[in-house]
Parts: sequence; structure tokens; C-alpha cells
Amino acid sequence: MGSNDFITLFFLVAAVLIFFQLRSVLGRRTGNEKPPYDPFSPRDAAGNPEGGEGGKVVTLPRREPAEGEDRFAGIDAFAKPGTELNTSLRELLKADPSFNPKEFLNGARMAYEMIVMAFADGDRKTLKNLLSREVYEGFDAAISDRESRGEVVKSTFVGIEKADITNAEIKDSEEQLTVRIISQLISATFDKSGKLIDGDSEAVAEVNDLWTFARDIRSRDPNWKLIATESEQ
Repeated sequence: MGSNDFITLFFLVAAVLIFFQLRSVLGRRTGNEKPPYDPFSPRDAAGNPEGGEGGKVVTLPRREPAEGEDRFAGIDAFAKPGTELNTSLRELLKADPSFNPKEFLNGARMAYEMIVMAFADGDRKTLKNLLSREVYEGFDAAISDRESRGEVVKSTFVGIEKADITNAEIKDSEEQLTVRIISQLISATFDKSGKLIDGDSEAVAEVNDLWTFARDIRSRDPNWKLIATESEQ
């Protein structure tokens, strides 16, 4: 055997050994693996097979609850102790130890931008995954009405100026949080001939919304869904 053949055989043996070592460390597929983590995975509250175990909007990381009064530190830093909001958030945390107001708001801000832009673009697929059935039906009707007239909306999401939780409560087994969101948006609606009929294609407008998100406490799924919207003047 020549020197070149020996080197080739050496690297072949080394490759086989490395393969088996990696296989033992990383394991092998069994067909029961969980799918990749999706922060906006669809769920349908009524158990729709297309949406898993009942859809939520905002995904938040799960964490081990702290002990004693320390577990309310995040709540107290967010809402002044003794206020109605602080009391409500404490009750919510008792029912859902994974809840964290700061992390929830981060997720709500992301969901808000996704929903606003999906509505402007007429992206029903995205909306269906992020909204409750009732809210989706309202958004879908508005999009259909717009499409029937041949209108097109062109929007640019500038950003969120402020987002605050204004109310927290538990109804039956569902935790509900209302968020006041002040955002900046450039939005213009054009008719089928391309004529501007609403909004402004250059000016930045301030938008004030009250959105309510909900999550079933009994579910292991950490996602939230948008269940109500209201505009503030």
C-alpha cells in the first residue's frame, strides 16, 4: 500500500469515528421531535385542527417562578404597589407564574406591528394566525370591502412611541390584558385609478389604540391572541 493510500484510509477511519461520536452526542431522529420554535404559532381557541390547541398571538418565554414576595418584584417595578393595576397584575401572576409584564409588552409591540402591516397589505394568512376568530372576521370583512372597490392601502410603519398595560383581569380561565399603544404610521389609500382618497403618502400620523390580548391559563402554550381592538381619539 502506497503512502497516499494509507493517508486516504486514515482520514476515512477518522471520519467514521467522528460521525459515530456526533451521533451519540446529538442523538438520532425518532419521528417524535418537536417542531422548530415558532413565536407566532397559530392556535384556535375552539380547537381548530389547522391551528393546534387554540391560537394565541404573543409568545413569551416560560420561567420558574420566584419564591415569596420576590416573585412580585417585576410587577412592583412595572406598576406602583397599592394601585389597582398592581393588584390586578399580582392576581394574574398568582394564576400564571410565568407571566412577566415587561416581556409581555415586548411581545405585544411586535404583534402590533405585524397585525397593522398585515391588515394594510391584506395578508389574511398572517392575520388569521394572530387574531381571535371574532377579530379576524372583522378585519377580513374590511379587507374584502376594500378589495371590492379596487382600493389599495400603502403603509409604512414608523414605530411605537409608547405601550402601557392599562388593565389586567382573569375571566373564567382566561387572562386578559389591555394595552394602550401610541404608534406612528404613514398610510394612504388609493382608488382603483390610483387617486389618493384617504390618508397621506408622506405625512407621519399618530395612532392611538387600545388592544386587548388574552391567553388560556390552563394551556401549556405561552402564546397570546388579540381579542379586541379600539381606537382612541
